[in-house]
Amino acid sequence: MKKLSTFSRQNIESSLHQFGFAHLPSLLSIDECKRLVDSYSNEKIYRNTIAMERYRFGKGEYKYFSYPLPDLIHQLRQEFYELLVGIANHWSAQLKHQISYPSTHSAFIKMCQTKLQSRPTPLILHYTKGGFNTLHQDLYGEIYFPFQVLISLSQQRKDYDGGEFVMTEQLPRAQSKATVHTPDQGDAIIFTTNFRPIAGTKGYYKSRMKHGVSEIKSGERFALGIIFHDAL
Repeated sequence: MKKLSTFSRQNIESSLHQFGFAHLPSLLSIDECKRLVDSYSNEKIYRNTIAMERYRFGKGEYKYFSYPLPDLIHQLRQEFYELLVGIANHWSAQLKHQISYPSTHSAFIKMCQTKLQSRPTPLILHYTKGGFNTLHQDLYGEIYFPFQVLISLSQQRKDYDGGEFVMTEQLPRAQSKATVHTPDQGDAIIFTTNFRPIAGTKGYYKSRMKHGVSEIKSGERFALGIIFHDAL
């Protein structure tokens, strides 16, 4: 895993403020991606398997890791949280929210537990031909962190075709805007869980965002999702 300190904090913050997402190339090595894909068959490390069609979430499957998290997943969750918590508190202040996020992820998890949110949410998603994920938000309870991370474990145009990561933004009194991402294997995308603040004439307002995955045309696609809040 590449150290997060090798990426420009200023560029990440600027991109999140301006677009609601930031792209970090080659965060994980190809070997790390392959090991995570290989671990998908190890049922002992997961707490739950979700078939998307059953809940009309799309077509595909994902598995939530159980506690204790694998070392790499734990490290990603801790280090990304520490990178993003300052921005999270800045957004909270801009929108005049009452919540203040603690400086460490372990303290944030304790905050989740006060609202009975104790189930881990990092997951691996798996799609084959025809698979897709509908536009959604990963909230899971009253307490949620305003950012999450997607890491591509497969290579587009080599392992699969189609399957773009899609984000939509709903601006007030306007049509939704869509952004399409095609991350390479090992790339990470930080993106907003729910909304981003935008400066208006009377202060800041919320611009709501959703994310999903377009249809897989061929092949097989795996991705790792790092969500910082736990679920009910």
